[in-house]
Amino acid sequence: MKARRVALCAVFVALLIALQYTFSFVPGVELVTVFLLCFCYAFGIIPGMITATCFSLLRCLLFGFYPNVIVLYLVYYNMFALLFGFLGKNSRPMTKKSARAAQLAQVTALAAVCTVFFTLLDDLISPLFFGYSAEAAYGYFLASLYVMIPQLICATMSVALLFVPLSRVFEAAAV
Repeated sequence: MKARRVALCAVFVALLIALQYTFSFVPGVELVTVFLLCFCYAFGIIPGMITATCFSLLRCLLFGFYPNVIVLYLVYYNMFALLFGFLGKNSRPMTKKSARAAQLAQVTALAAVCTVFFTLLDDLISPLFFGYSAEAAYGYFLASLYVMIPQLICATMSVALLFVPLSRVFEAAAV
């Protein structure tokens, strides 16, 4: 990997951490999804997974070292980078407006599915890590739904609104 790409990944990790920290004070609002999605889409799987791994580990300096969260972030964001890096590298340039709209709808729907998957993965990892009973795990699951709904709305809206302009910026930098 070229030094330029390594530096780009490092700067982007810092941007993701700043975004997460800035919006951590507003429940349900997060922009990490749309920014990492566009980065992976433009730069591909390897830079995306490097960025996802570094982000998952370095964010602990601000938010604490919780093993269940570290595992959750490492698993989720690397799968996320793999999915959108693959999707971006295998997409064709869209010339027709209808094709671009279909691409935006596809990416937005996948981001929404990934947001739900993040919560469900947490609902699996955290109860296993802490040894919850079946009843406590079910309670954890129900409580997580109230957090997932605003995150799902935010992820869907932010991807729908920011995917096109952010992708243009990242694709220009990828050249």
